[in-house]
Amino acid sequence: MYGIDNYTSKNRHITIGTNKGKKFSLDIYHMSTQEPLDKLFNEFKESRFSANLNSKQKLSLLKILRRKRPAFAISEEPLGKIRGHDIELYLYLQRPYLPMLRRPPFTESLETRKEIEKHINELPHMDVIRKIGQNEVVEINTPVLITCHDGKYRLCGDFRALNNYTKAGRCPITRISHSLDKLAKAKYITKIDFMKGFHQNGVKPSSMKLLRIMCDMGIYEYTRMPFGIKNKPAHFQRMMDTIFQKEILEGWMVVYINDIIIYSEIWDDHVQYIDRVQSKCTPINVKISLKKCNFGQQ
Repeated sequence: MYGIDNYTSKNRHITIGTNKGKKFSLDIYHMSTQEPLDKLFNEFKESRFSANLNSKQKLSLLKILRRKRPAFAISEEPLGKIRGHDIELYLYLQRPYLPMLRRPPFTESLETRKEIEKHINELPHMDVIRKIGQNEVVEINTPVLITCHDGKYRLCGDFRALNNYTKAGRCPITRISHSLDKLAKAKYITKIDFMKGFHQNGVKPSSMKLLRIMCDMGIYEYTRMPFGIKNKPAHFQRMMDTIFQKEILEGWMVVYINDIIIYSEIWDDHVQYIDRVQSKCTPINVKISLKKCNFGQQ
């Protein structure tokens, strides 16, 4: 028989058997969740978390994020490649293609050339582009462009001529005003963004030859969906609507091209919704950007 007396006292003792005169002192240890919480926060430090969440809420969220860590990626980690949703382009034209679809590279400034060289050297390692072999026939190519978005440079092709002869792939895009109406009553909002979202979409082999870019370093073709092509937003929206159809219909998710917004009034529901999104991402090999995630905003 075991017994504890003075349970509410700091000087607690335990007795063994019926001899209450013989007491053994107990050492008191205070357990804290701060250490594991700090460790988990450090693992997801690139993401943003609402300052209004308490420790219990943060811990419950971080635990499910860690459990599905393969769904996330940081800038140094490989891109995902979404399974089953490669883009395919169809042209109004037949061979031989018009001369305007085969254009020489632009004359660039020294600064622009450096940025082009940087991207051309990086993107093959990310499996976004590949260099064309010397014996491959090139019927369509477009000059390279460097654009600047949010202070960051981005490489793309000048696909304007190609877009003029590309058949449109239509898909309704969510209206921002409708999304705002749905979010009005939400207490918790989480925004999830895919890492280099469009570059996680593959290109059908038959369409790669249409997406060739030229610069002083040679001719390359996109193996992933590039920026600047005509059907990029519609294709991505249609893919997202297909993948997350059930979640959208349940009324706790809004999808706008490559942005996912999760909203709810109850925190426990919110954590479950985030977990469901992560569970959908891993099987199709899409990676969520830790840096662009914003969790539990109120």
